[in-house]
Amino acid sequence: MEQYLNLLKTKCGQENYQKLACLNNPALLNFIGEYTEICNPASVFVRADSPQDAQYIRNKAKETGEEKQLAIEGHSVHFDGAYDQARDKKNTKFLLLKEENLGADINSIEREKGLKEIRDLLKNIMAGKEMFVSFFCLGPVGSDFSIYAVQITDSAYVAHSEDILYRSAYEAFKKYGTEIKFLRYVHSAGQLQNNVSKDIDKRRIYIDLSENIVWTTNSQYAGNTVGLKKLALRLAIKKAAGEKWLAEHMFVMGVFNGEGKKTYFTGAFPSACGKTSTCMVQGENILGDDIAYLRKKQGRVFAVNVERGIFGIIKDVQRQNDPLIWEALNTTGEVIFSNVLVKDKIPYWLGGDKTLPDEEKNSTPFPHPNARYTIRLKALKNCDPNLENPEGVEIKGIIYGGRDSDTCPPVFESFDWGHGVLTIGASLESETTSATLGKEGIRKFNPMANLDFLSIPISEYIKNYLEFGKDLDNPPIIFGVNYFLRDNSGNYLNAIEDKRVWLKWMELRVNKKIEAVKSPIGFLPRYEELKRLFKEVLNKVYSESDYQQQFGLRIDANLAKIERIEEIYKTKVSDAPKILFEILEKQKKRLQKKG
Repeated sequence: MEQYLNLLKTKCGQENYQKLACLNNPALLNFIGEYTEICNPASVFVRADSPQDAQYIRNKAKETGEEKQLAIEGHSVHFDGAYDQARDKKNTKFLLLKEENLGADINSIEREKGLKEIRDLLKNIMAGKEMFVSFFCLGPVGSDFSIYAVQITDSAYVAHSEDILYRSAYEAFKKYGTEIKFLRYVHSAGQLQNNVSKDIDKRRIYIDLSENIVWTTNSQYAGNTVGLKKLALRLAIKKAAGEKWLAEHMFVMGVFNGEGKKTYFTGAFPSACGKTSTCMVQGENILGDDIAYLRKKQGRVFAVNVERGIFGIIKDVQRQNDPLIWEALNTTGEVIFSNVLVKDKIPYWLGGDKTLPDEEKNSTPFPHPNARYTIRLKALKNCDPNLENPEGVEIKGIIYGGRDSDTCPPVFESFDWGHGVLTIGASLESETTSATLGKEGIRKFNPMANLDFLSIPISEYIKNYLEFGKDLDNPPIIFGVNYFLRDNSGNYLNAIEDKRVWLKWMELRVNKKIEAVKSPIGFLPRYEELKRLFKEVLNKVYSESDYQQQFGLRIDANLAKIERIEEIYKTKVSDAPKILFEILEKQKKRLQKKG
């Protein structure tokens, strides 16, 4: 401890050292001191909650070249390396003891081997650079949902991104002292060449569940480096399973009825499957777009948004389809664009409104399909006023959706909590997209859109879900949605804006305002309700032939899906709950009888 204090005094300077000393937390000082010694930065900056400290980091991001100023005030752009623009699933690993096993779908490395490798990679990795130490809270500060965290990084871009995305919590650390428990993150972009990570072959994202620590080396892409995002989700899933709550890859949104009353939903979709566009639809409120914590209180379910900002895919964001996001990206305010094309300080992205002259297209690389924007939620006019409510909001419905061209209807409702968890959430499939490294267009099994982030065996995860719903007075109703259904010619059967109608139908169902059609897979909308909603919400005529195409039961495809899901759980998931096969078998028989 003494050697760390002397080291920190030297590296921090008087002002920054005093910020650490007044936190009165030896475990925190040990953590920061240990990685200051290992990483050997030239200096250490400690980020308190002040606007001046936030501005210092924004300025540093530009000074180092990690971000560049754009034409609109407050807007900047960051570029990751050509091979560092998506989550690196291959090199994201859990450190496990030899006897530990999280399942075949969870990537791992023997703990001692992983610790040695990551420590060797971190040795002197920050030489000549500045280390940034930041304090954050997942969920509203001072809430039953709150989880605190410390981030160490040598990237001003990463520190800046986290400042937009998460609640600052330096004062909370100061208030709670030794009482505070915290997650720990250590990141280094490594050697830079042209302002991007040079040694991509040494990119590692290692997670130690036993110590609640994550290390990332030789990467800048936020999905690998912003510790409080999907890396924290992995730690939270483990914690949630032990404490009997849910840490989920979910948005939180409020859907209004005709009288202005609001009902809150959560929703889980794999990347690029309509998740953000759903919670951002016109006329509704967004409380969060990505990660939620769900807890039970007095027989009901409440949720908070873990974050206060959005790290969103920018592809296809247009004025007409996403007016509120488009406005935030085109007006004064704090925005970080990443991996877009920039000409004359103007950003361009795939599927956007702005187009470049042909000669520029030929001579300039196109934006990346996984290009992103980072903004605060409060920059959006439809940001829900309960964003910082420490009590959270009551959840009445949970929505699961993936990419599915031939099986599921656009919207449907489960029979009950267990049926929804098992036949919709735990059976979710989706085609791959550019958000992860690898081939696109491959159908993947992705339970609750959370497979990539699980830190416990799938069987334990599903059992926790089933237990979570048991003692609820009125469990949230579980829905499935599918915006990607196609006809025999390959044409989409849904318009982009149709999701507004599906949301209104779900709101009516959870509030018991309308009846539905019982089918083998769950409850389906009645044509009369949809016809009325299409007219009211979109001022569109909804034909009976459209209804038949969209909601006609695809028996063979549904049976084939059940066979795929059963095979996965039989062969790849050890100790899958018996009730899963029982519920799937009942669904199979209902479908066969209907056929």
